[in-house]
Amino acid sequence: MTIISLLKTPRILWERACPRLDQRGLSEAPSRLNRGQARSHSGYVVCSLALAVSLAGCAGLPDQRLANEALKRGDTTLAAQNYQQLADLGYSEAQVGLADLQVDSRDPAQIKKAEATYRAAASVSPRAQARLGRLLVAKPGATEAEHQEAEALLKKASANGEGNTLIPLAMLYLQYPHSFPNVNAQQQISQWRAEGKPEAGLAQVLLYRTQGTYDQHLDDVEKVCKAALNTTDICYVELATVYQKRGQPEQQAELIKQMQAAHSRGAVSAQRVDSVARVLGDASLGKTDEKTAQSLLEGIAPGYPASWVSLAQLLYDFPELGDVDAMMKYLDNGRAADQPRAELLLGKLYFEGKMVPADAKVAEEHFKKAVGREVAADYYLGQIYRRGYLGKVYPQKALDHLLTAARNGQNSADFAIAQLFSQGKGTRPDPVNAYVFSQLAKAQNTPQANELAQTIEAQLPPDRLAEAQRLLKQEQAIRSAVSSDTLELHALQEEDGEESL
Repeated sequence: MTIISLLKTPRILWERACPRLDQRGLSEAPSRLNRGQARSHSGYVVCSLALAVSLAGCAGLPDQRLANEALKRGDTTLAAQNYQQLADLGYSEAQVGLADLQVDSRDPAQIKKAEATYRAAASVSPRAQARLGRLLVAKPGATEAEHQEAEALLKKASANGEGNTLIPLAMLYLQYPHSFPNVNAQQQISQWRAEGKPEAGLAQVLLYRTQGTYDQHLDDVEKVCKAALNTTDICYVELATVYQKRGQPEQQAELIKQMQAAHSRGAVSAQRVDSVARVLGDASLGKTDEKTAQSLLEGIAPGYPASWVSLAQLLYDFPELGDVDAMMKYLDNGRAADQPRAELLLGKLYFEGKMVPADAKVAEEHFKKAVGREVAADYYLGQIYRRGYLGKVYPQKALDHLLTAARNGQNSADFAIAQLFSQGKGTRPDPVNAYVFSQLAKAQNTPQANELAQTIEAQLPPDRLAEAQRLLKQEQAIRSAVSSDTLELHALQEEDGEESL
């Protein structure tokens, strides 16, 4: 039997042949072979055969450790290549790694593949069970059967010792109460906290965010996250948010020092540092500390390409931190690493004429490159077509993009659609549809949106108003399947330096 045929042996036969090779050994065996580290061992029956193979012949084998290391430094291409080869050979952990990359692409076609990949590993991998459960929780338009499946998978994964299951369970109960009429989310979370389950506190934080009561519970958020800081590094983001909202720069500065020390010893990911830096630059949370944010981002950007875009955004928000040349350099680095946020921000610069001359055609080109990966790209494309920035109005293209953005949580898109239907610019006015989207736009709670909604409603005769209200309910039903609350789920489910569902 050659080493190639050996690696293609069905998983059950491999495990019978190597009874003392545990799951971790199984997933890392190719790494050992690839590095010429395989050694004779009495229990590693199959592995001993590999010693007969020359090291040169092993050089092309897929390597999970290499894939993991490549992923940590942002080389998703190399990681995907190795994960794919190992997944094809039946390694469940590699299947999970491959599916994680597919999810992270945010490409609907890739996410569909990820679901199938997770399912292939779920029968033997609690991690795959948890991942599949979380994917189903966040899946737009998921059926009630999929909601029930998600609950079963998450509970099973938890029983098998897999962490990061309570938060998606809580989100499932919060988003789809009709699927779980006998479950009260707050009562369930309180029970988990009483039982001392580690994730229960973060589930409570998620509940505060979802219900809009975060600011009223800053003390509890601080208590929860101080206790969980050493095991759950998302708490650096939460604590930074709490201190910024309270106006406590001393506590925030001490937290930053602690995070930097943890990052230097590998206990906190660059992604988490990036998230904290973005909190520091967010004026909506309180007084900013943009200089510290810039310093944090400059330290991690060379090894974490997404931070080049965060740096560019920081200069966009605080022009005094740098000039247009610095911003363009940051964006070029981000685009070279295929960061869709870089395309989105570059499009915004040309759309608004900020720091560069306004150019709708160039803006359109950059927004198109971000479509499908950044919700706001559809919004800005819709505005370009609605406002006639390319020389004339394209009403259907405007509606297509704005509706996509609106249904994916971009509230400002509803107001733009209401304007499109009420003004009739480039198309005939449609008071019924104008009513529908003006009512949805009231979620913005801006004077302009509220005024437009009142004006349109007053103009509709009773029979047309009834029709408009029926269509409004239909659109609201569609929106309920794509809840913006999944953004909070996404933020609170990152683990091990990965951004995972």
